[in-house]
Amino acid sequence: MPVYRHIARLSLFGLVFAGPVTWAAQVQVAVITAPAAPRLAFDKDTLRNVYLKRIFVDGDGVKLAPVNLPADSPLRGIFTRVILHMSEQPLQDYWDKQYFQGVSPPYVLASDEAVVRFIAVTPGAVGYVASCHVDTSVHIVMLLPLPAGTAESGLCADHTGAP
Repeated sequence: MPVYRHIARLSLFGLVFAGPVTWAAQVQVAVITAPAAPRLAFDKDTLRNVYLKRIFVDGDGVKLAPVNLPADSPLRGIFTRVILHMSEQPLQDYWDKQYFQGVSPPYVLASDEAVVRFIAVTPGAVGYVASCHVDTSVHIVMLLPLPAGTAESGLCADHTGAP
């Protein structure tokens, strides 16, 4: 009987130990800025307003430049649903109206790597990438968990050391 107790303790320790390690390796949506982050209190509402271009400058008057991934990017779809609370068609309708008022939509860059490179050298730029693409050239201002059932593997498949 003592052997079973010992095994049970090891199993319990293994579950407790594995919990944080597994969590830390999960891919998330990383909202990033240049190392000198814009002077804003980043939360979901502020981020939504930056991406809908309702907020144009930060607290120091630096022009904000939100950037998107391409429309067919799974991460852009997640970001659009979670932060903007819209699907693609209502968002397109919104930008069609804004365009006629002189407001253009966020820049679109081709890949997570392009977003990281642009953000790193552009004051006021705000973007999002899969957390596996973040490096020390940018500052993470927010991490958003992926919705349940989202496949992580495709988000990092083109990145060295991907899960």
